[in-house]
Amino acid sequence: MGKGAHLAGLDLWIGRVYDRGVTQHINRLAGETSPYLLQHAHNPVDWYPWGDAAFARARAENKPIFLSIGYSACHWCHVMEHESFEDEETARLMNEHFVNIKVDREERPDVDHIYMGAVQMLTGRGGWPMSVFLTPEGKPFYGGTYFPPEDRHGLPSFRRVLLGISQAYRERPEDIEKSVGQIMAGFARLEGATATAERLDAAAVVEAAESLAGSYDAKYGGLGQAPKFPNEAAFELFLRVYRGTGQQRYLEMTLHTLRKMAEGGMYDQLGGGFHRYSVDERWLVPHFEKMLYDNAQLVPLYLEAFQISGDAFYARIARESLDYVLREMRDPSGGFYSTQDADSEGEEGKFFVWDLAEVTRLLGEDAAELAARYWDLTEVGNFEDHNILHVTLELEQLAKLFRKPVEEVTATIQQARARLFAAREQRIHPGRDEKILTAWNGLMISAFARAAEVLADERYRQAAGEAVAFIERELQRDDRLLSSYKDGRARFNGYLDDYAFYIAALLDVFELEQEDRYLERAVALAETTLRHFWDSEGGGFFFTSDDHEQLIVRSKPAFDGSIPSGNSVMAHNLLRLHALTDNTLFGERAEVLLTLYAAGMKQQPFGFANLLGAVDRFERTADEVVLVGNHDDPALRQMLAAVRNTYLPNRSLRVIPPGAVATLPQRLQGKGQVGGAATAYVCRRMTCSAPVRTAADLEQLLSE
Repeated sequence: MGKGAHLAGLDLWIGRVYDRGVTQHINRLAGETSPYLLQHAHNPVDWYPWGDAAFARARAENKPIFLSIGYSACHWCHVMEHESFEDEETARLMNEHFVNIKVDREERPDVDHIYMGAVQMLTGRGGWPMSVFLTPEGKPFYGGTYFPPEDRHGLPSFRRVLLGISQAYRERPEDIEKSVGQIMAGFARLEGATATAERLDAAAVVEAAESLAGSYDAKYGGLGQAPKFPNEAAFELFLRVYRGTGQQRYLEMTLHTLRKMAEGGMYDQLGGGFHRYSVDERWLVPHFEKMLYDNAQLVPLYLEAFQISGDAFYARIARESLDYVLREMRDPSGGFYSTQDADSEGEEGKFFVWDLAEVTRLLGEDAAELAARYWDLTEVGNFEDHNILHVTLELEQLAKLFRKPVEEVTATIQQARARLFAAREQRIHPGRDEKILTAWNGLMISAFARAAEVLADERYRQAAGEAVAFIERELQRDDRLLSSYKDGRARFNGYLDDYAFYIAALLDVFELEQEDRYLERAVALAETTLRHFWDSEGGGFFFTSDDHEQLIVRSKPAFDGSIPSGNSVMAHNLLRLHALTDNTLFGERAEVLLTLYAAGMKQQPFGFANLLGAVDRFERTADEVVLVGNHDDPALRQMLAAVRNTYLPNRSLRVIPPGAVATLPQRLQGKGQVGGAATAYVCRRMTCSAPVRTAADLEQLLSE
């Protein structure tokens, strides 16, 4: 459905005359925990949180609903609030003609997913703030994203939209009904994937990667042109294809992109961590908000780049990003916060940008000259008369340019970074959304667990374990998860993403710690997910459980967005669990998922990159590594390090003491020590290698 799904002739109904009567308002957001909703608690708009009260009033008064969805770190959400929701006259129109609902998309991804789908059908694009108009039954009939306060750039003013929609709702009910029908039919098509006899194989994964590679930017890295997003799942797929085929160009594209991103303004050159995305093709100017989920997905990718290349640059970026999270995004009780705002002191990016004069004052002229050349600091600036720090040349090139020893130049830049960071810490920081979301915490736990393995850093192991303990304590109730925690309150039934990402985290912590309790918890939650989310008729997982609030659509998302789809993550989880246990149901359900979305993966590989990774996992099967020995045995530790230093995207690792071989899945039993020494086995496609007893021999097996 394209733009024709708009109400016919709507623009002709948008009036320019406003009734300046006086109405009272009551804002009902003050009791919410969401920082985004609380930001709007003092608007003159009569906001409701999502719930029965708003819909009951809309039905009683036969008023349309205005649904506004955003999140606390969203710059344009702040802009629309200031321009429209804080404006008394605009608020009066909203209160008079609509029942107004405000939703935090991070708390209610179920609501966000449904109505974002409607906006995309109506306009061909989406984003936040999202502005959707609904019937009292919650069915959408018109929508968009940001509307300006005055007619601008081809967009009607928000006031004109309000009056036009209100008049159309009263006077043209047949058009409202027609639009609703078109959108609901569109939902039925979107959610209508059915399993076929077709199943993708490893060759199809390579074909999909070839298709994605056609969008690669050979100059700056990344896929497509501006704006540029990290597209983590696509580059994860590239590394898988490199591992499976040996085609060097997939590795080169990934390494080049990761370096360009980390040297650009999208990466915080002083404090570590990645901003949301780049508005330009060069990764220079970011959208300045920092999201937990972006950093959680990028860290494993940089760790894999380090495993493959051995280049310490990639390990450094992973460390700095994790250290940023520990410093600024970690709750003292162990959970991780959601987002850091783009704005501070009412200006986007103000916290992160610099003037050359300030840098010179802080560093002194000689050091400032080096720093200016290294980070592209000029008097005119590279962003709205200011400077975004980004790396313009290597330290070796900088040393040659200034005819100084590399060691001296390196020390100067390190000192400059520390001084500028310390000075920046004195500024007013961007706002922070301190909601703790189960799904995003799952992603971050996985990042810390993998970093603890690859970088052998005890801090990261501890952070992963404490975050698991937090979720168990605050967000888990027996075999069920809740989704959001803030100010001592855990709320909302867990969504598919909560279960999927947290199960993945438990499996990653299990492979790190080799303690069965983590595997047992993952198995139990996977069984819960199959029981409450699985579509027994059509296959696949619904986004909401069978006992969730009933919405207008029970969606079954499989398309990757800023985070992988819950269905794709569950496909990986089920395949991993099948490799780690004797439960064949996990493998069978994973195979259903892969056939259900086979056609979609062929047609739109970009949106199914993570699920294509699951196809790779299924087709190539797990690299099942079994190490038998005592944990304090130096030989076993060397072999364990060999496994953890090797890029094995389909790895399944078991480290067991000599007397516990019987706890392995049936197909792996009989793997004991040879000659009383630490012993390793590598099994692929139901066939195991001969036992090896040295790290060198194990490395040879893993490289095959």
